[in-house]
Amino acid sequence: MSSRGAVLVLDDEPIVCQRLKEQLEKNDFYVETFTDSQAAVDRLADKRFDVVVTDLKMRGPTGLDVMHFVRRQGTGTQVVIITGYGSSEAMREAEFSGAFEFIPKPFQMEALTRVVTKAAAKGRKHGKGVGS
Repeated sequence: MSSRGAVLVLDDEPIVCQRLKEQLEKNDFYVETFTDSQAAVDRLADKRFDVVVTDLKMRGPTGLDVMHFVRRQGTGTQVVIITGYGSSEAMREAEFSGAFEFIPKPFQMEALTRVVTKAAAKGRKHGKGVGS
């Protein structure tokens, strides 16, 4: 596994997944990508990630649903929500539910990498002792 941590990327647009994977791997993260939110939830039930980067609006479980699933697991995994639909209600719910960050699209890859780096450090610190 890469030294900076494990990241699950979930977005219903394959190009977003591809670009985030390339950027994060270039910055020494282990990355798995999903375009199907239910498949991502299934994977989260099997493997612990330091960070989940998820789109907000998708078919099936939404980004908020994914975040609630992660919170119920109690693993310390941090959730970063990205969205092209940055409503203030969704942002408030994400913050209230414990999202590490809420980032509107389009975003700068370098800025997202900095957020993921900070989230991974927090996720690794709070997830010690949790099996992968």
